[in-house]
Amino acid sequence: MSTRTGGCSAAPYDSMNLGSHVGDGPADVARNRDRFAAVLGARPVFLNQVHGTRVVRLQAADAAASAATIDADAAFTTEAGLACTVMVADCLPVLFAAPGGRGVAAAHAGWRGLAGGVLEATIAALCQAAACRPGELVAWLGACIGPRHFEVGDDVRTAFLGEAVAPLGCEVPQAAGEGGAASRFTAGGRPGKWLADLAGLARDRLAVAGVQQVSGGHWCTVEEGSRFFSFRRDRVTGRMAAAVWIGGSPG
Repeated sequence: MSTRTGGCSAAPYDSMNLGSHVGDGPADVARNRDRFAAVLGARPVFLNQVHGTRVVRLQAADAAASAATIDADAAFTTEAGLACTVMVADCLPVLFAAPGGRGVAAAHAGWRGLAGGVLEATIAALCQAAACRPGELVAWLGACIGPRHFEVGDDVRTAFLGEAVAPLGCEVPQAAGEGGAASRFTAGGRPGKWLADLAGLARDRLAVAGVQQVSGGHWCTVEEGSRFFSFRRDRVTGRMAAAVWIGGSPG
């Protein structure tokens, strides 16, 4: 996962902004993306993220300069050298790897996508492509807005408590562990407001889905202003990226 340092963009996008949709100069974004790709040693494929649950399979053609940007919030691949990439500035990036280098995936998990089932959809797609079980996957959670700063309304809490129907057409599953999803919300300082633990909600849903090998998710984008972009903190700001790939070159 990138941080906000090491790029060439000027304030308020300083300096490693990878988002082309936030008002930064296109030439600076292009140079930053080139630097990002060089560090990875792979070809990142950026998505047009819409806070949904669509998962797409990436192939070599998707990394071509002439390729159209895909509308999706998660991607997986079984091809070497393609970096499944998601951009964030408070939302949670979740990276997956299947055993034996058989496949990787990246998911953009804001609260809407998380409640709607983007992680479950990504797990299902990757397991099918890599011929493995959820328990064989390794998952890593990147930096996101922390539980001391993610204030949400009753609608968000209701979505995770299973009282609403997810966009995928199935009821939102209850979280694993004592207290379920309710334990990931604490009363905020105003009526009808709650402080939500986004990374904790993701860990619970991964556990319900059968993913047991989970790490990361302990960095707060709001609190570490010198290290991370945060939309909630700054409103006009850049985007970081998290990527995962299979070593080698696209075929």
